Amino acid sequence: MNVIVVGGGAAGCIAAGAAARNGHTVTVIERNPRPARKVMITGKGRCNVTNNCTVDEFIASVPENGRFLYSALTAFTPQDMMALLEDAGIPLKTERGNRVFPVSDKAVDIVDGIVGYAKKGGARFIEGRVTALRIEDGAVVGVTLEDGRALDADAVVVATGGCSYPGTGSTGDGHTLAKQAGHTVIPPRPSLVALESPDAFCPDMQGLSLKNCGLTVRDNETNKIIYSDLGEMLFTHFGVSGPMVLSASAHMRQMAAGRYTLVIDWKPGLTPEQLDARILRDFAERSNMDIGNALGKLLPRLLIPTILRLAQINTAKKCNAITKEERLRLRDLIKAMPVRIDGFCPIAEAIVTAGGVSVKEINARTMESRLVSGLYFAGEVLDVDAYTGGFNLQIAFSTGYAAGNNLY
Repeated sequence: MNVIVVGGGAAGCIAAGAAARNGHTVTVIERNPRPARKVMITGKGRCNVTNNCTVDEFIASVPENGRFLYSALTAFTPQDMMALLEDAGIPLKTERGNRVFPVSDKAVDIVDGIVGYAKKGGARFIEGRVTALRIEDGAVVGVTLEDGRALDADAVVVATGGCSYPGTGSTGDGHTLAKQAGHTVIPPRPSLVALESPDAFCPDMQGLSLKNCGLTVRDNETNKIIYSDLGEMLFTHFGVSGPMVLSASAHMRQMAAGRYTLVIDWKPGLTPEQLDARILRDFAERSNMDIGNALGKLLPRLLIPTILRLAQINTAKKCNAITKEERLRLRDLIKAMPVRIDGFCPIAEAIVTAGGVSVKEINARTMESRLVSGLYFAGEVLDVDAYTGGFNLQIAFSTGYAAGNNLY
């Protein structure tokens, strides 16, 4: 069978390698001179390649259409992907949260591994951009390229990615192809993305990086906590970012200005009573000092003016003049400082795209279209996205393998 894979990223490479090993003639059409460019920038260049967990644990980390992935993940597990890479001579390590990285901490090793899997299986890569599917009598018969070339195919796997990081080639081409084939495309939106805030103190604290703080997200419409974690975050000129914030964004499925509030616990290791005792000690030791200068051992310097302003305490007020009510306001803000959220940063800056081709129109075992015979979809182009931790790349690998291994 003559197979065309549109897109040479994570899903495309695995689909191509699996298809070629099943005896098909496989051509990967990649619009960039080098394949898998997006994989190169994942994990800050280290590439969190998968998550070393069970299938059920994996699905629990997929907030949208997780059960759709059950067959694909069972047929090609995270452990199968790890074995594929290690068999290719790429040793791996498992870190906190079952996150898997190459021992080298170099994403290029993972890129070499998945591209090598495709090429060693027999797939060939050509540079080009597919602009249309060729469909006759309800079946795909090939593709048309931007330069006008028409290529024949018995099957086409669309693995173009979503809309995030368009510089890597993810510009929504797959959604256009899907619509052409009559598929429903859930409007793309950013996920695993920084958040914008209208609060003026965010740019005031631009560059403040927190290593060990608590973060919860409150849905103001339902008055429920939808996310809670300990870890790292960062204040920016537009709002907040950092690992915890990116993870939190994936839980904020109904984004609208004012819908969500972040609540920061600056001292998660202390109970409110312990924190109050600590503040009292600091005040006693610095009783004649301005409060603005007395909190340096307790809080980051960039935070102090902001938190005192929010607590309605004059920074020039002496510690021995602080009232109990002021002290308790300060304590409560340190334990629960609210940050209003206006929305996501642009989708081009997101790690992954939520939304995409409706999985109701896709065979969950084979990734074949239920509308057009011989047409398959894999990876981020589908309406499936997960939290941080290597899950999104594994979705690409498992759905790519399902497509490449079930061509007929």
